[in-house]
Amino acid sequence: MSIQPILFTAIIKQNGEMNAAFVEFPFSTEELFNKKGQVKIKAIFDGKVEYRGSLAKMKSDCHILGLTQEIRNQLGKTFGDEVTVSLLEDKEERTVEIADDIALVFKENPVAKALFDTMSYTHKKEYIRWIDDAKKPETRENRKVKMIQMILNGKRGI
Repeated sequence: MSIQPILFTAIIKQNGEMNAAFVEFPFSTEELFNKKGQVKIKAIFDGKVEYRGSLAKMKSDCHILGLTQEIRNQLGKTFGDEVTVSLLEDKEERTVEIADDIALVFKENPVAKALFDTMSYTHKKEYIRWIDDAKKPETRENRKVKMIQMILNGKRGI
């Protein structure tokens, strides 16, 4: 049996004064997914931009789905624009790809690696993206060292 994606059209809303956007999920997560809280999803915006994230309940009547600035740029859309959304519940395990040089740093710091392994997918992804986004090799090296220190100091994410 194939699971049909849930399709809807929504207006991109601004989160307060921040450069943060979301769309409201116009259905009941309880009825569709049997969940009241956060629901991990895979979405496709306007049939072209893929995204893995979560439907979240943020002091709102309904669940919302965030649209990162990167997604909005790829769509060429901003607050007030209409977007079509196709989404499915994401039941796949979420794993973060770790480059060899980062794996090496973890090998030298097994305690930090053990702590990293207990983190949520989102926090792991933040750390790895932070290192991968470094433009200069020395920045990358500095960030790897800093990441180990931050993890050992109990910092969950960037």
